[in-house]
Amino acid sequence: MAQKTIDTYDASQIQILKGLEAVRRRPAMYIGDVSIRGLHHLVNEVVDNSIDEALAGYCNSIEVIINKDSSVTVKDNGRGIPVDIHPDQQRSALEIVMTVLHAGGKFDKKAYKVSGGLHGVGVSVVNALSEWLVAEVSRDGKVYRQEYERGIPVTSIKTVGRRKTTGTKITFLPDGEIFKKRNFSFHIISERLRELAFLNSELKIAIQEEKSGKQETFRYRGGLLEFIQYLDQGRNPVIRKPVYFSAERDRVPVEVAFSYNDSYTENIYSYVNNIHTIEGGSHLVGFKTALTRSLNQFAIKNKLLKGKDPNIIGEDVREGLTAVISCKVADPQFEGQTKTKLGNSEVKGIVEGIVNEKLSLYLEKNTSIGRKIIEKCKSSAKSREAARKAKELTRRKSALENDTLPGKLADCSIQNKENTEIFLVEGDSAGGSAKQGRNRRFQAILPLRGKILNVERRSVEKMLSNEEIRTIVSALGTGIGRSDFDIEKVRYNKIIIMTDADVDGAHIRTLLLTFFFRHMRTLIEQGHLYIAQPPLYRIWAGNSEHYVYDEEEREKVYKSLTASAKNKVNVQRYKGLGEMNPEQLWRTTMDPDGRTLLRVTIEEAFEADHTFSTLMGDNVEPRRKFIEENAKYVRNLDV
Repeated sequence: MAQKTIDTYDASQIQILKGLEAVRRRPAMYIGDVSIRGLHHLVNEVVDNSIDEALAGYCNSIEVIINKDSSVTVKDNGRGIPVDIHPDQQRSALEIVMTVLHAGGKFDKKAYKVSGGLHGVGVSVVNALSEWLVAEVSRDGKVYRQEYERGIPVTSIKTVGRRKTTGTKITFLPDGEIFKKRNFSFHIISERLRELAFLNSELKIAIQEEKSGKQETFRYRGGLLEFIQYLDQGRNPVIRKPVYFSAERDRVPVEVAFSYNDSYTENIYSYVNNIHTIEGGSHLVGFKTALTRSLNQFAIKNKLLKGKDPNIIGEDVREGLTAVISCKVADPQFEGQTKTKLGNSEVKGIVEGIVNEKLSLYLEKNTSIGRKIIEKCKSSAKSREAARKAKELTRRKSALENDTLPGKLADCSIQNKENTEIFLVEGDSAGGSAKQGRNRRFQAILPLRGKILNVERRSVEKMLSNEEIRTIVSALGTGIGRSDFDIEKVRYNKIIIMTDADVDGAHIRTLLLTFFFRHMRTLIEQGHLYIAQPPLYRIWAGNSEHYVYDEEEREKVYKSLTASAKNKVNVQRYKGLGEMNPEQLWRTTMDPDGRTLLRVTIEEAFEADHTFSTLMGDNVEPRRKFIEENAKYVRNLDV
């Protein structure tokens, strides 16, 4: 009989993980990752349960508190999680919800007709990944409490008081064994809460941070109308008031709001059950199709298109458009790379029919507004034609041809783009160090001279007259513009912005982010754009040397060296990449084995849109207000 070897693979090696053990073993499968993004996803999961109570019509108030000990409390005035004994499990329903995956009231559509958290893993995953969690439920005139540690109940459910109102209160501390950093961001949480308040007009959502004293309350009775006004705060409107309508068809409620401004970009945000469908889907296709058809029909009916006018196509209709589409779907099917693309084919027809009907009626009653929109579309069509001619001229000069790369690009040697990366580096000096320090096999370097063009309110032909932008487009190989951009032609897997850690570097980084967000957003959506994180300080004493990346780490390292080192402790503050020699730049910022990269994501797209239009647009008043409101939060300003 053959002996088992170390490589034997049989039934004895099949592991069965019980309870929430699988969550702790592979947390990224449930929350994406265990970085800052995953940490904040825990809050979203708990809040989503309260939002589902609001969608069901039982909750109109949610409160989030970032406590001094870095725990978070989420309170709502919903019905309260049931605490009675489950007939099959012979355990409290609260304990089952908190400790069992795929346990909840959202599957048979009796307790919840629609919900955002459809998979039933939310709060139990939060519980599993928390050092401790306390659940308090107000229900049936009593207050019930149960405590957990790393997903395991450590107390039974106890009655701890009496209360006439109902609701659920969850307090949890993320587990330090899972998350290296447990500092919650007031800004990150508040922006998600603001978004939810826009999407649920009857809901009041409050947040406070005990340590700093910061607090916000979000309540937007105007719903999507106020959402559009918020997004367009820094832009010049073409029509005075956003268009809004809502309807329900085949038990699918649909809300739409949109407006036009004099920018050259489109900004459409689509949601299903309060989930931001980043990759769009059938509801977005239905909206776009109906918008183009309805506006063309209005233009033809009112004889607004002359013989010499170019035809109005989809991209003309969407230039300068800001829109929000929100649907409630009982059984949404999500697909796509990030599972945020609606796949329900029937929703396309529902949205398309509602938009056709409602928009046609609106335009009949508001012909003057319709005429303004058509004039904007005609102007966009002319700009599209001018951009096409400009791109053809640029191609003839070989500025955008993939086989004619810019002279200052130091390309990498391997051809497989999956393993390549390009650094967009501020300045020739840092570019020179990066070229010397890089791994030539898979790293390309593109030095940029000075600040690139602010593209916030620039047409494509205007952008193509800027040398730095032409160089970037040429190096990446994707082309530019809605009709020419092709993500499949991108030459590098990672595009890394590397700028100095000072005010000028931050400005250049913002200009580059604005460019990518407005004109190559797909690169962000598919995870190709990153920001390099060069060290802020070099600290050394004798042979001991450390590179640190934030003030908190600097304090720890300095105190540690002061306590233990015999030699003088030296601290060097890096203001620019050029202050590091090639070997230092490689070791701290470019070496994949030792660097830290910040991946640019699109989850907070609406807030990024608002910030870019406020800071980079022409309207001075919103920019002044933004700076006044945020200046008090600045900790280290290098001028």
